[in-house]
Order: sequence, then structure tokens, then C-alpha cells
Amino acid sequence: MDIWMTLLMLVVKALVLAISVTLAVAVFLLFMRKVLGYFAYRVGPVKVGPWGVLQPIADVIKMLFKEDIIPVQADPLIYRLSPIIAFFCALGVWVVIPWAPRGSFWSSMSDPNAGVLVMLAIAAMGVYGVALGGWASQNKYGLLGSMRATAQMISYELAMAASLLGVILWTGSVSMFDIVDKQREVINLFPQFLGFLVFYTASLAEAAWTPFDLPEGETELVGGYHTDYGGMRFGLFYLTELTHAVNSAVLTTTFYLGGYNPWFGLTMIPGFVWFLIKVALLVFVLYWIKCTFPRFRYDRLMVFGWKVLLPVAALNLVGTAIYVALWA
Repeated sequence: MDIWMTLLMLVVKALVLAISVTLAVAVFLLFMRKVLGYFAYRVGPVKVGPWGVLQPIADVIKMLFKEDIIPVQADPLIYRLSPIIAFFCALGVWVVIPWAPRGSFWSSMSDPNAGVLVMLAIAAMGVYGVALGGWASQNKYGLLGSMRATAQMISYELAMAASLLGVILWTGSVSMFDIVDKQREVINLFPQFLGFLVFYTASLAEAAWTPFDLPEGETELVGGYHTDYGGMRFGLFYLTELTHAVNSAVLTTTFYLGGYNPWFGLTMIPGFVWFLIKVALLVFVLYWIKCTFPRFRYDRLMVFGWKVLLPVAALNLVGTAIYVALWA
């Protein structure tokens, strides 16, 4: 009986998590349009629903009713599976995110001992959806877009993982909960400031967020790896990119801003609310970056990843290791 109850609880948590993440991404998209409109002296969506709040729902309905076209030369099975793989890998990262202290019902879906490694493994699998999507359509522009996206994701994953090694050394654990609990007194933003800069920047590149939105550069690739996708299959790729952007804010909050731990001693506010406040702050920074920086040239994108971010992450790692070995 206990096994069945545990299984039922996991299914309920999984459903609530999937629905919550999808709704969070819809809210992210709505506010992105509103904030971008504010930055550009426009109003953003206002026609669908009060204040335009139903615009994301209208977008989903539009994509659901668009004709689903599969190119004649495409591999039908891989063509259909690619957006699903990409989306579920982006969604899977949330399984190990600690939303609240250990022991509470909604703390997280799971608490593996090596939560950081599980998160990195799930995130790394997302590259298969992008690579296979561009290849399956048998289109030169789609293939070029998938190759560029794959090279970019692999390059910046190295810098991102190297920056997290500093956090792991500082904490002495690869558990997500241990990393958050270690930040009760001092958040990792201060002792791991270099790692924070590298991780946040690399996570933006992983999400193909401005100024790293090279996989779909319209001027040279038409639409990148999803050039031949339409309807809800394109919608899944787009939803995946937005989910990756939200993941960037969520993971940065977890590793560097203390997660669910309160700031300024305000313990009367629940940890879950603190978590959302910090994520909202970083999401606003995402909007700000999108409105401020132009797109990189691709060769400079790769140079920045390999010759700037990776050495800085290595420097942070060496400095952290020396400090932990001598003084911690």
C-alpha cells in the first residue's frame, strides 16, 4: 500500500510540476512582451483579454490549429520526436530543483545525492533534440542551424560545469539541498562572484538567449534548426527555448542566490515565495539584457566561450580550491 501511495504522490507531483512550468513559461512570455514593449516605448499585447493576459493562450490555440506539414524528404519518426526530446529535457531539469526546505511536501520531485550531476546530465541531453531536429528535416539551413546550436551548447556547457565545480568545492557536496542550505548565512554570490558571472552568462548561451541567439540567426539561417517545423511542433521548440531561459533564472537562484533561504532576516515570508521573488528578479534581468545587447557574430561567440568564460571558470575553480585547502 505504501508503494502505491508513494507512486500516486509522484504522479501528482509530476503533473503539477509539468502544468506549473508550462504556466510559468506562459507568464514569462507575456511579461517579456510587456517589458520589451515598455523598453521600446510600445504597449505590448493588449487585444486578447484584459491587459492582454490571454495572448499566450491565443498563441497556443493558433499553433494547434495550424496545418502540420512534414517535408517529403524528412525522416518522419525523428522529425516528430525531436521537439518532444528537446522539451522534456528542458522540463526534466525541474525534477531536482529544491523549492522548499527538505521534508516539506513540495520541496522537490526527487533528492538524489548527486543532484547537480543529474541536473547537468538532463540538461546535456537536450542537445539531441536540437541536433536531430535540424538533421531530420534534410534541409541545408536546418542542418547548419542544428550544427551551430550543437557547437554552441557543448562549448558553453563546459564553462557552466566548470563554474559549478567552484560551488561544489565551496559547499563540499553535490546535493542541491546541501548547496542551498550552505547559503543560510552568506549566499554564494559573494564568495563565488566570478563563478556566478560565468554560470549566468553560459546559461544564457545554453538557452540561446540574446545576445547568444545564434542558432536561429534569420539573416543567414532563415530559422535555424526549426526552419521546416510548423504548428505545435515549432511551438514545442519555442516553448523549449523559453523554458531554458526560465531554467537559467531558477538554477542561478539555487546555486548563487540562496534558493528558498530568506534575505535580510525576513523569515516570516515562506521559502517558496522567496524563491519566486529571486527568480522574478533574474527574469527581469533577462528582459533587460534582451533589450540592451546586439547579437554576437558567431566566431566571436565561440571565442568568448573558449577563451574568456572557460579560463575565468578555471581561475575561479583554482582559487576556490586553494582557499578550501588552506583556510576552510
